[in-house]
Amino acid sequence: MGTPAPAVGRRERKKQATRAALRDAALRLAIRDGVENVTVERIADEADVALRTFFNYFSSKEEAVVATVSSAAEALIAEFRARPRTESVLRAFREAVLVILNESDAANRDYLAVVRLIKRTPSLVPQQLAVLAAQEKALADAIGERVGSSDSVYPAVCAAAVLAALRIVVDQWQEPERVPSAAVLGRRIDLVIAELATGLDRP
Repeated sequence: MGTPAPAVGRRERKKQATRAALRDAALRLAIRDGVENVTVERIADEADVALRTFFNYFSSKEEAVVATVSSAAEALIAEFRARPRTESVLRAFREAVLVILNESDAANRDYLAVVRLIKRTPSLVPQQLAVLAAQEKALADAIGERVGSSDSVYPAVCAAAVLAALRIVVDQWQEPERVPSAAVLGRRIDLVIAELATGLDRP
């Protein structure tokens, strides 16, 4: 079995709650008013924290707005690490995605809202790319630990492939102004995982 997550103390829970409040405030304001009209001062005020507290958690408004994607990425890596070692890499990744997907409709709505926001806000793209690069590195490390071959190219290639496949599925899955069916996403994930499992080389 995977390693259970360590217990979170009161201090860490308060920090997580503050970060979440800032993240949610940034997203609300960005959706309502547009990223260009949001300031860090407004985000801090919306979250009811001091301005300097904002900078304890985020370096910019863009980082705060995209933090929902970062949180989802961290949750996916943690769930992948927790999967039983008897599962193959692709099976563990598939199950981890479905666990995250089924945890919270609200979280799914926020994630899709950020993805849509990024598509129409070029200033958010560099922050998104930074999140994706960090996620890819973290997943490659986790895959290397799982298969015991961190020195080979396989973990990096596998991490890049599955995350690219997931992004493609999410892009095709979402539709404006509504949260798509989790069952539909599950079926599409199964299809893309099957494609990866059979290999990409074709005549």
